[in-house]
Amino acid sequence: MRAEPLAAVLGDLAQTMLTDAPVQVMLDGLVERIAKALPVTGVGVTLLAPGRSRQYVAAWGRDALAFEMMQAGIPSGPGLTAFDTAVAVSVPEVAADERYPDLRRSAAPAGPVALFSFPLRQGEARLGVLTLYRDVPGPLEASVRDAAQLLGDVAAAYLTNAHARRQVRLAAGWLHDRTVRDALTGLPNRVLLRERLAHASARSQRSQTAVAVLFVDLDSFTQINDTYGHRLGDDLLTAVAARLSALVRPGDTLARVSGDEFVFLCEELAHASDVEGLVGRIDDAFREPFVLAGLELAVTASVGIAYSGPGEAVTDDLLLEADTAMLQAKSQGGATHQVIDLPLAEEALDRRNLERDLHGALTGAELEVAYQPIVRPRDGMVTGVESLLRWTHPDRGPIPAAMAVTLAEGSGLIAEIGTWVLERSCRDWVRWRAERPDRVLDLSVNVSARQLMAPGFDATVATILHETGMDPAALVLEVTEGIFVEDGDRALSVLSELRRIGTRLALDDFGTGYSSLSYLRRFPVDIVKIDQSFVADLGQDLEALTMVAAVTHLAHDLGKTVTAEGVETQAQRDEVVRVGCERAQGYYFARPMTAAEFSARFN
Repeated sequence: MRAEPLAAVLGDLAQTMLTDAPVQVMLDGLVERIAKALPVTGVGVTLLAPGRSRQYVAAWGRDALAFEMMQAGIPSGPGLTAFDTAVAVSVPEVAADERYPDLRRSAAPAGPVALFSFPLRQGEARLGVLTLYRDVPGPLEASVRDAAQLLGDVAAAYLTNAHARRQVRLAAGWLHDRTVRDALTGLPNRVLLRERLAHASARSQRSQTAVAVLFVDLDSFTQINDTYGHRLGDDLLTAVAARLSALVRPGDTLARVSGDEFVFLCEELAHASDVEGLVGRIDDAFREPFVLAGLELAVTASVGIAYSGPGEAVTDDLLLEADTAMLQAKSQGGATHQVIDLPLAEEALDRRNLERDLHGALTGAELEVAYQPIVRPRDGMVTGVESLLRWTHPDRGPIPAAMAVTLAEGSGLIAEIGTWVLERSCRDWVRWRAERPDRVLDLSVNVSARQLMAPGFDATVATILHETGMDPAALVLEVTEGIFVEDGDRALSVLSELRRIGTRLALDDFGTGYSSLSYLRRFPVDIVKIDQSFVADLGQDLEALTMVAAVTHLAHDLGKTVTAEGVETQAQRDEVVRVGCERAQGYYFARPMTAAEFSARFN
């Protein structure tokens, strides 16, 4: 055959195969070009997977497609032989060929008279078969046979490259998705959200419409995670994502930007108030409990809302403002929504910065433990000591103790910091007792509800006691009344296990919380600490004296020890002695001090 048609088909083939067209489109173009370049009446191509399963079929010419399909359906034929052996197979006359009886029986009188199958191969890889059909018997000319094999080899190379390009595109798409999509929920992540913010800014300025960002944070997620484990926590996040996804308008975006935080980006709003309906639907989405692993979880969310007016530029500041508004909603108790209040935003931003700084405080030697003596009030004898967290910020100086604890709880560091305080305190106690083995000394350490309820807390305490050599009977763990209300049954289980280890329990700030005296009977409480707000009025207010005396006598009747907190004057000291408080602490006796200062006081 002449070289010009072959060169032309090779050029056309290269043009087609180097595009990103679908495989079927490539194959349809291939068979048509070959049929026009070679002296044949039909051309077929079948791509096969390992195991001979048919993947793609293309044909050109009368009955060629039907014959290609028929060949794939018989157990043995020239196409399968060429595929298996990687060698071309010639059938100059189908009706007279003894090798393939199934082919001979299936070939109708109107079917092809002769056919020639060529393997499509690329190196050791076999891709499929190219078959030429003729309506007259006789062998294929050598030049046509060589041209057909050349076209088959080139087509195989192009198909392999096309497959590789598709794999690269798929991999690139997968990697892109990993970059801009949350792996757990499949939602856009913060990276893609920022891209959408830029897009929203352009649309807002072009269409003079408003943009809103709604920042959604689950109120109780950390507690659920700590109580039931991360697997159920992940299941909850997936379920929340599904409910919230059902609320997204076309053109808007729902993203997951961190652990339990989701963001709605609402574009092309005629008025800022247009998102009020969405806020209501978000509230409705959390009315029904989530049923996971046989558990029914009542979950609420805090929602912060920030707006950008028509035509205004949309930046990351809008996201930050919505985040700040969410914190304002959470500070109101959660389960509500809040539109950004800019004066409060500065305060919330300052708090968020402090939470961030607290993460580095543990490793930066900024945290310390201070110790306040607990004494026998009648003579001032030190019988115990309470550990108190202190944080000295490198730029801001000392952070108030109550603020430091609140920040630790808000940042999720309370359990880690609490464990550090417990271990540090136990080591200091062991040193003090070694200096004065003849003295009795209790060590009181505050434990937050989140720390106590975290899985394995009892094991953590046992490990610290063992590693430090601390006497379990001298360790007093202080908790507040709120823990009994949140999950009384679980609290009872954990506290009972801590009692089994040998530690004791103090009920802190008694009288300021839920004030159910039944807690003193139901839970393994050893010590009742009367809150300083009652002690402060002793010597001035008969009602305060009556309250302190009543609690003291009731606690004694139940076999509990009583500690009076916040004793600051001689009059207060005299009253707590008169009502029978065995222990007291406060500035009248001693202020919080360093470990070295307490050692000197104790000795």
